[in-house]
Amino acid sequence: MVTNEEFVSYLTSLFPDAFCELKFNSNFELLVAVILSAQCTDKRVNMVTKELFKELNTPQEFAKIKQEDLEQKIRSCGFYHNKAKNIINCAKELVEKYGGEVPNDFNMLTTLSGVGRKTANVVCSVAFGQNRVAVDTHVLRVSGRLGFTKSKNPDICERDLTKRFKKDLDKLHYRMVLFGRYYCKAIKPECENCKLKDKCKQYSKFVNAK
Repeated sequence: MVTNEEFVSYLTSLFPDAFCELKFNSNFELLVAVILSAQCTDKRVNMVTKELFKELNTPQEFAKIKQEDLEQKIRSCGFYHNKAKNIINCAKELVEKYGGEVPNDFNMLTTLSGVGRKTANVVCSVAFGQNRVAVDTHVLRVSGRLGFTKSKNPDICERDLTKRFKKDLDKLHYRMVLFGRYYCKAIKPECENCKLKDKCKQYSKFVNAK
């Protein structure tokens, strides 16, 4: 199995400047962008929010918009019905419970509409500098292939990564996302270009499949 040092060093060499690619000007805009990013690329979200945030950029404004109107503005992000509903309800909850401010507490964040562990972890790490790792499909896939977790459950994977790596989890998250996106892909991974292939639990499967 690859050591922590080997893994972190290799990913750092590949993606030294990995960071959150979502565009935002406030913690609330970040929260909205992360909700929109579910099953959608950051590039697409940024295209949508560039125009959206010109019209609406506070919880108070989002709390008042009609759902069907918001749906049309975010339609290209996919799952626009549920996303619009959640964003509006989340905005209302922020206004009613937290004076329109995004709380810096993980447990408080997860009580908001449309905010699961992944979204809360991103907001906590990016907005508030907390040492947290968010687990998406890329992170989960890489973790399984390299033996960092035995589970396909994102929550268990998050726990395993946190226990294993302990520090700089925010940087680890974004580097794992990029590694999964460009190297350790779900289909036709770039194994031959990966320096970790000999430590990968599934490398032989991909080689034999050729």
